[in-house]
Amino acid sequence: MTNLEELERKDKLKTKMLKYIMYKKRTEEEIKRKFVNIEDSELVEEVMEELKEIGYINDESYIERAVTEHVNINNLSIKELKYKLMSKGLNINLIEDYIASKSEEMLEYEIESAKTIILKKQNTMEEQEIIQFLLKKGYRMDNIKEAILRLND
Repeated sequence: MTNLEELERKDKLKTKMLKYIMYKKRTEEEIKRKFVNIEDSELVEEVMEELKEIGYINDESYIERAVTEHVNINNLSIKELKYKLMSKGLNINLIEDYIASKSEEMLEYEIESAKTIILKKQNTMEEQEIIQFLLKKGYRMDNIKEAILRLND
């Protein structure tokens, strides 16, 4: 294969990857899974490295954006949030580091999230049932208690 043909193949692959990434932000693992069937795995790695260098693939910024979106839209425990991120193929250490760096905000988010769920469920469930429900969803007991205290104030 000539250099020109190789460059064209690389360019085509880069264009495909960029379209995939631009449609919706993706994790490195999602991109690998999408392009796993391409015979030339070295070429896939090479293009991914280039896209990482120029910032199109960045798992840390993906985590930040995903957490922000989830926090604004959903009521999740920190544990559920971690599982959602891990399901995208993100490294648990990156997730843990991010959550640790935002520990106060994450703690507050979990308490407020628990409060919202308690308010929704209090007309149909007893307090103990709600606590069990929240525990099953991964909420920490001290955050559940804090949420109940705030609601009773």
